[in-house]
Amino acid sequence: MLQKYNPKNKDLLVYVDGALIHRNEPHISAFDSSVQGGDAVWEGLRLYPEGIFCFREHYNRMAESAKACGFSEIPEFEEVKMAVKQTVEANGMTTDTHIRLTLTRGVKVTSGMDPRLNQSGPVLVVLAEWKPLVYDNEKGIKVITSAIRRNNPAFLDSKIHHANLLNNILAKIQANYAQVDAAVMLDKDGFVAELNDTNLFMAKEGIVYTPHADACLHGITRALTIKIARDLNIKTIERNISLTEFYGADEVFATGTMGELTPIFEIDGRPIENRTGSSIRQQISQEFKGRIPALCETL
Repeated sequence: MLQKYNPKNKDLLVYVDGALIHRNEPHISAFDSSVQGGDAVWEGLRLYPEGIFCFREHYNRMAESAKACGFSEIPEFEEVKMAVKQTVEANGMTTDTHIRLTLTRGVKVTSGMDPRLNQSGPVLVVLAEWKPLVYDNEKGIKVITSAIRRNNPAFLDSKIHHANLLNNILAKIQANYAQVDAAVMLDKDGFVAELNDTNLFMAKEGIVYTPHADACLHGITRALTIKIARDLNIKTIERNISLTEFYGADEVFATGTMGELTPIFEIDGRPIENRTGSSIRQQISQEFKGRIPALCETL
C-alpha cells in the first residue's frame, strides 16, 4: 500500500527546535546529526479525538533510546507534550493525524562522526500530518519474506528506536519489487522477527503466538495486544516461531501505531487459510478500539 499525498498537508507547519516552520522552508541543518549519520531517535504518535495514544509510553521509549545513545540532554515529557500541542493546534488538527516525533543529537560544529562535535544540545522535531491508518484493517495486506535479516543486540539493538532505518528500508525495497505491502524479516537464527514496519502475531487452534522481542522492536501496540489477549483469557505465548508455522496459522496479523491490528492474508504467495473460523484478531481489535479513549493523553 503506497501512502498517498493529502492536499490538506500542503501548508503544514513543522516544529523544529522551538519554532514552527512551513514545510517548504528549510528547517534542518546540513550539520544536524540526523543528516550526518542517522544519529537520532524517533516515535510515531497517533492523535485521536481524546488525545495522543499512549503518549507517555512513546515518550519513555524515546527517552530511553536517547539515553542508550548517550545524548547529552533529553527534554522532559511536558516540554515534548507542549511542542506537540503547539504543532497540532497550529495546523488545526484534532484527529486522524499521524505525528512523527524525532529527537536528533543536534547540530555539529563541523562535519564528522564524533558525538563530541554536538555541542548545542539535541534538536526536537514534530511533524504532524493529516493521515488515516496506513493499512486497511478490513482488507488486510500481503507480504513476502525478505533476505535482509533484522538487527539484533549483537550488532544494533532494536530496543533503541533509532532513525538509522536502512536495515528496514532494504527489506521494504524487496517488498516493493515483489509488489506486496511489507516484508517479513527473520532474526539471525532464521526465526520470524517482525515486518519491516510492524510487529507480528499468529493464532493457531485458539492460541496466540508472537516472536520474542529479541530482534524485533518492543512495540507499544504489541505489548497492549498481548495484555488484551490475556485479559480476554486467550492463551498467549512468546517464543521462537518459524515461517512454516506462520504459513499454517489460522490467522496472522500485524500490530503498530501506524495501523493498529492489521490482518495478513498472504505470506510468500501462500494464503492464510482460516479453516477453524478463528476470530481472535477481531476480538482483540474490538477491545483495543474500546480502550483507546482511556489510553490517550489529553493535550
